[in-house]
Amino acid sequence: MDKLKIKRLEAQGWKVADTSEFLDLSDQEIEFIDFKLALASKVKKLRQRKGMTQDEVAQAIGSSQSRIAKLEAADSSVSTDLMLKSFFMLGAKRKDLPGVRLPQKRQQKKTA
Repeated sequence: MDKLKIKRLEAQGWKVADTSEFLDLSDQEIEFIDFKLALASKVKKLRQRKGMTQDEVAQAIGSSQSRIAKLEAADSSVSTDLMLKSFFMLGAKRKDLPGVRLPQKRQQKKTA
């Protein structure tokens, strides 16, 4: 929304806020939603890159095409478990998780 429109609305007594403020979301809830949106997008891109249909992905993980469509749309009814199962079935690795930094492998100390 442009700044002029915001000023006009506020001058009329309206409060302009983003979704997280409107829904009173915590920082953790915002992070979770952002993660699910990014994961859904990654699953869709991986599926398309592999040339698979939603139905093929569904069959591979024991789900339905409509469920995969909802997954790719980041529908709130889709569990994170199903999203991750699809993600990994499509060949992704832990390091490919959106926005997740994995700890570096520790060097083992050599003992004499």
